Amino acid sequence: MSSFKYLVIAGLIAATVQPVFADDSLSQVFSTCMDQSDGSTPSMIECMGAETERQDVRLNKAYKDIMVDLSSERKKQLQEAQWLWLKYRKTNCDFYYDPDGGTIARVNANQCFMSSTAARAKELEGFKQQN
Repeated sequence: MSSFKYLVIAGLIAATVQPVFADDSLSQVFSTCMDQSDGSTPSMIECMGAETERQDVRLNKAYKDIMVDLSSERKKQLQEAQWLWLKYRKTNCDFYYDPDGGTIARVNANQCFMSSTAARAKELEGFKQQN
């Protein structure tokens, strides 16, 4: 493949991932990692995997914090909502991994999983603040 094609692919990957940086829910560690990835798909995937783990910890903490103050009935409702959300996140983000989509499909799927996790953590944190 010519160097021009590599440059075009790297540009497309960077353009696709760029909206992630606008999310204030993501860590500075992630932003720094992505800046240092130089558009390398494996490096970007690694950054997203590490950030997804950080966001998952955040999500689990928010979930547990909410559960402490809920009645039995409300706990059941949140458990069901969370189970359905987990199923939705997996199904939705798996769809992004188009087998014919090349390396950008891997980036898109990982970005979906990471961003969805961060958004859900932020949502649950907001719910806790309201109560």
